Amino acid sequence: MAMQRPSAEPAISVIDLHKSFDGKEVLRGLDLDIDRGESLAVVGGSGAGKTVFLKHLIGLLPPDEGNVVVDGVDITLASPGVALELRKRFGMSFQEGALFDSMTVFDNIAFPIRRHTDRNREEVAERVGECLRLVRLNGVETKFPAELSGGMRRRVGFARAIALEPEILLFDEPTTGLDPINTAAIANVINHMRSELEVTAVTITHDMSLAFRIADRIAMIRRGTIIALETPERFRVHPDPYVQAFLKGEVPADEEEAL
Repeated sequence: MAMQRPSAEPAISVIDLHKSFDGKEVLRGLDLDIDRGESLAVVGGSGAGKTVFLKHLIGLLPPDEGNVVVDGVDITLASPGVALELRKRFGMSFQEGALFDSMTVFDNIAFPIRRHTDRNREEVAERVGECLRLVRLNGVETKFPAELSGGMRRRVGFARAIALEPEILLFDEPTTGLDPINTAAIANVINHMRSELEVTAVTITHDMSLAFRIADRIAMIRRGTIIALETPERFRVHPDPYVQAFLKGEVPADEEEAL
């Protein structure tokens, strides 16, 4: 796992973030600085606000109150043009990979390159090949998503997320539904990508084995706020009873209402 890189200015600052849906508070004054070059894992129970938090980072959801500052620019106050440019600094891998079923692996990865750059056919092919090598996949360019295993589909999703050479990578539940062997493989790929690309990474996960493998710090969200933010070693022994119950798998299923 890459070590956290100190920086005078965080890559992302989340300040007093609030968000409600149909009168239900999901985020309740969440504050968090994400250091440049670090890998942050965000964990918590179902409905705690993890994915809602992630969508605010990239500007997919506007906050009811609060701010999200990316590289010194407030994305919540930015003009549409500035916000679009900020989003280009992000690469996002969605749950289950979210690939286009009707496209080959090559075309899935090439899609953002063709849409946002003027690279010629040879340059696109070269970049697709680079992305597949970074996620440790070879020889799958002509396959369709349905021909791949779940772990391979996730890695193709990673390859598409890095196609435009982003500075910040966001992973939304990258190991959901995977067995322990594939989970370990995904963790290795995420760490390899971070090492090679020197990016900031934010991973939303319920999988503590993954969090401990990839994170420089682990943040736990409960009821819309951060209740713990520690290195993996310190997180394991955090004194908060909820954290310890969560680690032991003892949190009742109805502790947090799902969205």
